[in-house]
Amino acid sequence: MRDSSVRRDAAPVVVIVGGGASGTLAAVHLVRGAQARGTALRVVLVDRDGRHGLGQAYATADPHHLLNACAAKMSGLADDPGHLLRWAYEQGLNLDGPDFLPRRTYGRYLRDLLDGCARKMPYGGSVSKLTATVISLAAEGRSLRLRLSNGDTIDADAAVLATGNRPPAPWPSIEAGPRYVADPWSPGALTEICDGSPVMVVGTGLTMVDLATTATRANKDTVVYAISRHGLLPRPHRCPPSPAVEMFPPGGELRLAGLLRMVHTAIRNNDGDWQGVVDGMRPHVPGLWARLGLDDRRRFLTSMARYWEVHRHRIPPATAARIAHLQATGRLRVLRGSLVSATAGRDEMRVRLDADGVGRELGVGWLVNGTGPAADVTGDPFLGGLVDAGLARPDPLRLGLDAEEYGAILDAAGRSHDRIFTLGPTLRGVRYETTAIPEIRTQAAALAPRLLETLATGGLALESSAAVM
Repeated sequence: MRDSSVRRDAAPVVVIVGGGASGTLAAVHLVRGAQARGTALRVVLVDRDGRHGLGQAYATADPHHLLNACAAKMSGLADDPGHLLRWAYEQGLNLDGPDFLPRRTYGRYLRDLLDGCARKMPYGGSVSKLTATVISLAAEGRSLRLRLSNGDTIDADAAVLATGNRPPAPWPSIEAGPRYVADPWSPGALTEICDGSPVMVVGTGLTMVDLATTATRANKDTVVYAISRHGLLPRPHRCPPSPAVEMFPPGGELRLAGLLRMVHTAIRNNDGDWQGVVDGMRPHVPGLWARLGLDDRRRFLTSMARYWEVHRHRIPPATAARIAHLQATGRLRVLRGSLVSATAGRDEMRVRLDADGVGRELGVGWLVNGTGPAADVTGDPFLGGLVDAGLARPDPLRLGLDAEEYGAILDAAGRSHDRIFTLGPTLRGVRYETTAIPEIRTQAAALAPRLLETLATGGLALESSAAVM
């Protein structure tokens, strides 16, 4: 049965699978591109949980969950860096560029940005928000057919896969139970962990920081344990930020050892200020990543990635001060080691740890998998189905989907698909740095004209608003 609300008509249909930041920014840049051309386009934004514009990152209700970048860097428009600051002023927010907004406020900004663009669509165009789960996508001639879990289908002329971060990978040594939170960012997952009982988080990254912030504010008796192999915490931002230091390694093939030497030299020449060096490298990471050989990329992932992450994905000074206070008062206890096993009980989880080479056993009220997004896309039913059908293939490191520069996915034979695109976290294996707003908005801005041109020259010409009228 076809869903009549998204039936294809005179205007081409683009379905975006995923309504979080990646999908929203893809929709925004597509709509703006159609406006610039004066052409009709129907965009359908499909989100499994109905969190259109928010997704996983910005659906939080905790006002103490802040953006991990200052507001001046978080405009949703690639060609308008001041857009967020102007929006904040119009909302009556007393905001300076270096401020760090609550993530829920930023989610409201993304929704307003999308809705504002949708109101200016040329005649015959529209933006529809659909709450549904896409379970499959098939190419039928020059059309695509997407099947939903309720049995409905959507016929489209192009699709954008904006599925965002996957849930954490299952932890094999954990026995599932009512006090084990397998995915801390699924809707409502954290409601109960604020009951005052001890919380154990596997992982010490950004997810743990959010969990510790929420649980300890909700109940003054809560103690959070956090364990990871290195016991490393995200570093705080310096405010005002250090000037970015540009680094341009010579062209050609790049070796990891040589890149590391250049980074160390740049930090030394910058009087030991690593933040400016990291920020200067950030726009060039996709190019640097592409120049590394496959063995060096694997070597980076196994030996260097965690150190890059804690320096690259920094936290606001206010959040860092809160985490430091929790550690100083014993309410956050960071352990270096690994979780050996966990057994579920009705009222607790019994966990066995290897911490600093010493075995320990703890009884905690809640155990949370905070290890971060799973990597291998073949574990995702929808994306894995595309791989099984030969419409897509994983990148060589299986961190996401293989794709060309503008986001067109590559099929099993390595051919670029002209009507199926992707952006955001699914491009981690291709670009590595691809999860933050500055990277995603740039990808969306590059993807939109490529997709619109494909529709215009592929036998499904985008009709001008005058022609439709």
